[in-house]
Amino acid sequence: MTYATHVLRHSKKIRSSSNLLRHDSAILVRWFSNGTRSSLDKGDGRHSISKSFSGCNSGSAVSNNRCRSVSPTVSFVATYNGNVLRNAIDPCASMANMPFMRGSSGSQVPSRRSFSTASDLPPHQEIGMPSLSPTMTEGNIARWLKKEGDKVSPGEVLCEVETDKATVEMECMEEGYLAKILRGDGASSIKVGEVIAITVEEEDDIAKFKDYQPSASDATPSPKASPPPPPPKEEVAKKPVTPSEPNASKPSAPADRIFASPLARKLAEDHNIHLTNIKGTGPEGRIVKADIEDYLASHGSEAPAAAPKADAALEYTDIPVSQIRKVTASRLLLSKQTIPHYYLTVDTCVDKLMELRSQLNSLQEASGGKKLSVNDLVIKAAALALRKVPQCNSSWANDYIRQYHNININVAVQTDNGLYVPVVRDADKKGLSTIAEEVKNLAQKAKDNSLKPQDYEGGTFTVSNLGGPFGIKQFCAIINPPQSAILAVGSAERRVIPGTGQDQYKFSSMMPVTLSCDHRVIDGAVGAEWLKAFKGYIESPESMLL
Repeated sequence: MTYATHVLRHSKKIRSSSNLLRHDSAILVRWFSNGTRSSLDKGDGRHSISKSFSGCNSGSAVSNNRCRSVSPTVSFVATYNGNVLRNAIDPCASMANMPFMRGSSGSQVPSRRSFSTASDLPPHQEIGMPSLSPTMTEGNIARWLKKEGDKVSPGEVLCEVETDKATVEMECMEEGYLAKILRGDGASSIKVGEVIAITVEEEDDIAKFKDYQPSASDATPSPKASPPPPPPKEEVAKKPVTPSEPNASKPSAPADRIFASPLARKLAEDHNIHLTNIKGTGPEGRIVKADIEDYLASHGSEAPAAAPKADAALEYTDIPVSQIRKVTASRLLLSKQTIPHYYLTVDTCVDKLMELRSQLNSLQEASGGKKLSVNDLVIKAAALALRKVPQCNSSWANDYIRQYHNININVAVQTDNGLYVPVVRDADKKGLSTIAEEVKNLAQKAKDNSLKPQDYEGGTFTVSNLGGPFGIKQFCAIINPPQSAILAVGSAERRVIPGTGQDQYKFSSMMPVTLSCDHRVIDGAVGAEWLKAFKGYIESPESMLL
C-alpha cells in the first residue's frame, strides 16, 4: 500500500501540471521517474524500469514538418511483499517549438527535444540543418550571429545558412539560451537534419553542454575502412625447355643488357630506334647492322619519339567550391545526361527594336525611370511567344506533360559566387519598365548573395544572354530542369543584306538566337513555331506594346 500511496501522491502533481505535460513529455518522465526511484530503493522488494522508444519518420522530418523527436514510454514495475504495483507513462513529444527560415516559404528547421537520465544532461533542444528547397541535400554555415551563452528570443536570427541557391537567415521561435554550437562559422557540407546547435531553457544548464556530442543516431555514420587488398600472388613463370637447347652451361648475363655491335648502336641512335624493339640475328642474339636496316625497311626511317616527361613541379591553387557551384554542376550534368537536347538557331533583325528602345529610354529619362536594355525587350518577346505557343511552357513528368498557365522567365545572372537564375513572374502581363526594374533589382541581389527562395523558384522558361555583356556571337545553352527550353541570345552585328532588286543591298543589325529544346516535350516543328513567333515580336517590336 505504501507504493500505491506514493503513486497517488505523484498523480496529484501530474494533474496540477498540465502546462508541463503540454510543454515537454520528456521533463515529465524524468520528474516522475526520479521521485519514484528514491521510494523504490527504500523497500526490501525488487523493482525494474524498462524504456522503449518510438519515433516518427526522420527521413521526412524536414519536408513534411513531422516530428523527429523520440517519444519515451516508461514503465515502472515494483514487487513488495507479494503485491505487484504497475504504472506506465506513454507521452507524445511536442514539436511546437520549431525555428524557421526568414524568407523561405514553409521551410522548417528540424529540431528535437532530447531527454537523458544522466543528472548532468538536462532537457535541451537540438537544432538541425534545414531543407529549404526540393534539391537541397546539404548546406553551409556562413556565420553565427549569436555566440554560446547568449540568450535567444523568438524572432531573433541565430545564424546565416548558405543553401544551394542563396544565403538565408535562420530565426529562433523559442526563448532560451544557446548552449552549444556544434558546427561553427564556415562549416560546409552539412547534411540536412544534422545537428548544428543546442539550446536550453535555463542559463545554469549551459555549462553542462561544454563537451556535448550529438547522439549516434544524428551523427553521420563514417564509412568503414575497407581492409587492405591482399598482396598479389607471385606467379612464377616456368621456362619451357626446348629439346634443341644445348646442355653446355653458359655464363649468365644481366637481364636488361642488350648485345649489339657498335655500328648497329650508332645506326639505331641516328634513326631514334629503341634496341629493345629489334631481335638480333647475330651470334648469341647480337644485334648487327643488317637487323637495323631490316627494321627501317619494314617500319620506316623514323620511330615514334619518346613521350616527354611530366613536370613534377607544377604550381597550382585549390579553390574551394561554393554550394551554388556544386548544385549548378550536378543539375547541369543531370540535364545533359537525361534530357535529349536539340537546338534551333535563327537570325533576327533588331533595327526597329533598337530604334524603339532609344525612343522609350528618352521617355524613361524624362520620368526618372530605369533605362531599358535589349535583354528586357527579349524577355518580353519570349514571354509573349510562350503565350502564343504554350507547348514550350511545359515540363516533362514521366507519366504526363505539365503545361503551365503562368509565364515566369528566369534570367541568367553571372556573379563571383556562381550562376544565379532569378525569376520575373508573369512577364507576359508586365510592362517593359516594370520588367527592367525587376531585372536590375534581382541582378543586384544576386551579386550581393541576398536572393530569397521566392526570387528564384517557380520559373518555367530561361533566357541567357552572352551577346550584349560579352560579345559572344552564338552559343547553345543547357536546359535548366525541370524546364523544357532555354533561349541563348548572341550579340548583334552589322551585316550586308541583299535587297529586293538587282544590285540592291542594305545594312542591318542581325542578332542570332538559339533555342535549346527537350525533345520529349517540344517537337521540332513546335520549337520552330515558337522561334517564328519570337522573331515576329523582335522584328516588329511595336506589337509588344499592344
